[in-house]
Amino acid sequence: MLFDSHTHLNASQFVEDQVETIRRAKEEYKVTRILNIGCDRESIPTSIALAETYDFIYSSVGWHPVDAVEMTVEDLDWLEELCDHPKVVALGEMGLDYHWDTSPKGIQESVFRQQIRLARELKLPIIIHNREADEDVLRILREEKASEVGGVMHCFSGDWSLAEQCLDLGFYLGLGGPVTFKNAHDPKEVAKRVPLDRLLIETDAPYLAPHPHRGKRNETGYVSLVAEQIAILREISFADVAAQTFANACRLFQIEAGSTSEGK
Repeated sequence: MLFDSHTHLNASQFVEDQVETIRRAKEEYKVTRILNIGCDRESIPTSIALAETYDFIYSSVGWHPVDAVEMTVEDLDWLEELCDHPKVVALGEMGLDYHWDTSPKGIQESVFRQQIRLARELKLPIIIHNREADEDVLRILREEKASEVGGVMHCFSGDWSLAEQCLDLGFYLGLGGPVTFKNAHDPKEVAKRVPLDRLLIETDAPYLAPHPHRGKRNETGYVSLVAEQIAILREISFADVAAQTFANACRLFQIEAGSTSEGK
């Protein structure tokens, strides 16, 4: 069994074959749990709709930092209301993105802090987006006592020193397609050294497709390729990686690990 802990199956890239992509993930790649990410005003409702349609798909709700400038007080209240939904298991993705110049840093930080505070109030784990903002992300997580709820550093791409700091805060590390890239030194080192019970696997589909699909559309079934590469790097079995990361995700997101019904 595999758990893709971060995917965007409601993205426009899947508009023509979403149903088939989900079927393929479950039947051909044995992905039996999926966390789909709702991260803005448009994607949140469609993510929840997916979770309502498929018993093995769950949803997060949150505000992506590139759109932080658009979030209002009403939107934050909306997120709080949505967290009552039984299939909403996390807040995020949230964080800081200093690569794309779409939201001022001060606004990104404010929106990030507000969502961490909401997560602490609701006792929900958080999903962190960090792009070129390591020091500020860690500072805010510490100042806002995010370790009280924990979460996952999505698409972790830092070195081992950064990984240790995230682990010390009680966070899991999410590894995806980049760990399969030939020259991805840091993700490979992290994959070898992170405690297996603090590791999640993900796709971030339709983005960051793993080798040999790099440069093409990613899909949630390809999380199996991530697991395979980690197994090779750690010199353990694919089954061990699949089982432990599945258990880790179920534990973090408080999802029942038992079997789901066939079909939807």
